[in-house]
Amino acid sequence: MSEVPEGFVMPEMADPSIRPAASLVITRDGDNGAEILFCHRVSQMPSFPDFWAFPGGGVTRFDRVAAEELSQLSADEDGAALAALMREMVEEVGWTNSEEGIVFVDDNVRDEVIENGENWHHLVKQGGLGANSNGFKIISIRTTPPLAPMRFTNRFFHLHDSNPPEPKLPSGRSEFDEFRWLTPKQALESWNTSEMRIPPPQITLLRDIIESLEKSEGDIQSATSTMSENPPSGEHRIEFAPSVECVPLPTHTLPPATHTNCYIIGDMGGDLVVVDPAAKSDGGLAYLERRIRAAESLGSKVIATIFTHRHPDHIGDLTRISEIYQAPIWATAETHSVIPTCDTDKILKDGDTFTLSGRTWNVLETPGHCPGHICLSNEVGIISGDMAVMVGTILVPPGDGDMDKYLSSLERLSDLNPPILLPAHGPLSPVPEKLLNRYLTHRRARHARVLDAVKNGISEITQIADYAYDDTPDAHPILKVDQTLSHLLAHQRAGDIEQINSAWKLATP
Repeated sequence: MSEVPEGFVMPEMADPSIRPAASLVITRDGDNGAEILFCHRVSQMPSFPDFWAFPGGGVTRFDRVAAEELSQLSADEDGAALAALMREMVEEVGWTNSEEGIVFVDDNVRDEVIENGENWHHLVKQGGLGANSNGFKIISIRTTPPLAPMRFTNRFFHLHDSNPPEPKLPSGRSEFDEFRWLTPKQALESWNTSEMRIPPPQITLLRDIIESLEKSEGDIQSATSTMSENPPSGEHRIEFAPSVECVPLPTHTLPPATHTNCYIIGDMGGDLVVVDPAAKSDGGLAYLERRIRAAESLGSKVIATIFTHRHPDHIGDLTRISEIYQAPIWATAETHSVIPTCDTDKILKDGDTFTLSGRTWNVLETPGHCPGHICLSNEVGIISGDMAVMVGTILVPPGDGDMDKYLSSLERLSDLNPPILLPAHGPLSPVPEKLLNRYLTHRRARHARVLDAVKNGISEITQIADYAYDDTPDAHPILKVDQTLSHLLAHQRAGDIEQINSAWKLATP
């Protein structure tokens, strides 16, 4: 059964726009080799709060103008990205690159750039701010996966200074509140033990740098020069968390999502479990196969497939997937009811556990969105299926969903206080408490509003929906009636209301 109500036509979703961006991998000499600067993003940031990231930002219109007018920059995408990066250096860490190396920017000059980024170009052009482009080299180009309405193609520039000054926070508001220098191996180990949270593209970049350093006998300049000759820009693992690879597969799902997040869990070289391989299209199946083959090339083996629930945007073409790999299916009885079974399959129940590479995963039954829906939790976070998403919404189908159970399941996840939430659609949730509380507050308010409508004598479902959704005038008419029915049925099960023919009334005492 689909979660989408009858009569709802899935709109064609345009491909997300892709914006250019730039990030700085700045290194210095350290006791244990070259160290990279990591910046801690403040908890109020809308994206990746409390993550450790590289300085950088998006390329603007005036960065492109700067690239065309400043002689030290090339008048192309690389030049515009470098202009953006040098501007962000001033704003975020108080540096500029001079003929003598990295130096502090005068506080007044820095404030001018922070107040209006376009001032960077004018200050450099007029000689009020140095901007030496020598030493910067692109070591990787990464495009973010199709998980959100906005995507970025990020150019990662390397710059080495043997002994740069310590970065300095601006006097006003800042994206960052702390700085840390670490070798690539130290950073990767801190991420692997969950001591630091680092955005996915930077994890695979760290792995690339470590590999290049090993080939260059620890010489960071040689290692990054080799990388810059052919910057790795192709397909990489999307590592949302330690031992968790995300494989976004194109599916026919509820907009604005266009993909379902399949997860490959377990360490490379060890046993793996594949969660929600939803691939049905040729492109999706080919992508899944590439990720499985990449894991197998490192000695890994898939020991099971887990489905979080039985909706069709989570279960792929099992016949064609079995040609990619073969493994038993682990799922709840409700999910198994729509899947062909074999002798090695396993029925999952609440409280079951399994261990991969020393990490124990716990099965949590979280019904409401769908009977038999499960989540998988461990110390790194929760693979949460269709419980909550960062972009869009979650439907509770009136046919086989249950609003009360859904709210209870949300409360259960919230009580676990996970460090991150790994949803089936869209980007990860870095602050699950905030997301889950928003869902609970929103759904409880809507639940009360539906009951208020009936108490006020409104009996026809479309009018109840209009009343309950008067704060959301752009809500799709079919979806809001569908969700209103889910709320009404929950109130009916609780004995608060009753349905007489097609009219909804308060229950007779």
